[in-house]
Amino acid sequence: MTIIRRLSFLTFFAFLLLPLFAAQPVGAQSLAFKQAVAEAAAGDRDIAAFYKETGYKPIWTSSARADKKRREAFLDAVSNASTHGLPASLYQPDEIRAMMRAARTDGQRGALEVELSRIFLAYARDIQTGVLIPSRIDEGLVREVPLRPRKATLSAFSKSSAKGFLKALPPKSAEYARLMKEKMRFEKLIGRGGWGDKVAAKSLKPGASNNSVLQLRNRLIAMGYLKRTPTSSYDNTIAAAVQAFQKDHGLAQDGVAGPRTMQAINTSAATRLSQIVVAMERERWINMPLGKRHIWVNVTDFHARIVDNGKITFQTRSVVGANDPERRTPEFSDVMDHMVVNPTWNVPRSIATKEYLPLLKQDPFAVSNLNIINVRGQIVSRAEMDFSEYDETNFPYDLKEPPSRGNALGLVKFMFPNRYNIYLHDTPAKSLFGREKRAFSHGCVRLNDPFDFAYALLAKQERNPEGFFQSTLATRKETVVPLNEPVPVHLVYRTAFTQAKGNIQFRGDVYGRDSKIWRALSNAGVVLSAQRG
Repeated sequence: MTIIRRLSFLTFFAFLLLPLFAAQPVGAQSLAFKQAVAEAAAGDRDIAAFYKETGYKPIWTSSARADKKRREAFLDAVSNASTHGLPASLYQPDEIRAMMRAARTDGQRGALEVELSRIFLAYARDIQTGVLIPSRIDEGLVREVPLRPRKATLSAFSKSSAKGFLKALPPKSAEYARLMKEKMRFEKLIGRGGWGDKVAAKSLKPGASNNSVLQLRNRLIAMGYLKRTPTSSYDNTIAAAVQAFQKDHGLAQDGVAGPRTMQAINTSAATRLSQIVVAMERERWINMPLGKRHIWVNVTDFHARIVDNGKITFQTRSVVGANDPERRTPEFSDVMDHMVVNPTWNVPRSIATKEYLPLLKQDPFAVSNLNIINVRGQIVSRAEMDFSEYDETNFPYDLKEPPSRGNALGLVKFMFPNRYNIYLHDTPAKSLFGREKRAFSHGCVRLNDPFDFAYALLAKQERNPEGFFQSTLATRKETVVPLNEPVPVHLVYRTAFTQAKGNIQFRGDVYGRDSKIWRALSNAGVVLSAQRG
């Protein structure tokens, strides 16, 4: 009994299971076993192909030492799936154990063999590239998840160290590792009761002195933004703590606990934990090489960044799509291969017919900055036009805005050709960059510092990137500038993300996408945990 107590639960269980497979020695699979495997795998092309190629040999259910280790490692992995924010119940660890206990005949072992492979492949996919299919959650989630071939995964697993293979499945990014640490930290925090009472007031200003100020003080202390202090008034110390909180939550750093700041302060630790779990799922969706140099645009953070070898080397404020079904910025990855200096704006048809055609019907000389182009590419005279006969279905013209400082695209656009007609660009509407929440565009991403962004990209191929860009700009002619080294672009949506140094960052759910993802994860069986101690 003493020896058994020293064994881990899973090792002990594997110890109990060994006799069940002892009658199935390596290389002695019966015809009944092979037939059972073939029948059980018939409905799954990848699993069927794997076992056919291997002569229906077991990788789970023989008495071989490798199979034993595979069983132990896999049971250990699925029993700890929740540490990755995965739905552990999907992988049926208890049912697996029950099936192992019940599998005594060759036919039963064959069926169990296939079932273990099926559950393994489900687990491998979920922990490697995500539980959910993004496009089924929201139409703006057009990201193509880098799924691994199932048969190749099963084959590689059968030839590898089981423990090492399973350990290598989750994303290896620094972001994923830091999110896992934050998940554990928040679980412990929730186990201790979270951050305590919420602040009753909807807003508070420096100088206030009431019970709500005490609640604010105590909550900021619990969050780690304020050292213990007896102060009972909204003094400079509390204002500085509020300012630090605002910085970590993408809010205007004025030290005033206004409605948006107070809403963020009163957000529960459990809600923050759900954001972290969603961020981990999103990190699995993008589990692929991002590029030594890449562009990272976080929609919820309203910033675009250039990242070189894991370090941010340039960043600028951005304006993203408005929260409207037809204007939200989609999420996907592509490759930027050129920029256009002094661009022409080819007005998207949806904008031309829904926004500009009604104006032209009222006044044919409206939006005079736009040229009206016929099917032969000729500019049409407005004086000869009767726009009243057209609607969204039969409008036969294109609208184009020639290069100018007032052009909707500004003086430069950055192209990564894609089916969604999304790109990064300059804008004459500079005042919007001063806003706290910057969701105003038709879907494309506007940059606050587009020239500096161009210089940073051109520095890889031009001795004097600024001089080259400015001389090209001075021509006032539309000019395509290829990038000698194309740069991957990742349009992402993270309401929780980490930094190499500093506190975890939280942002608002601009389009409500993360709340949809969390509901889907919850429906799939993901649960929030609270750890004691």
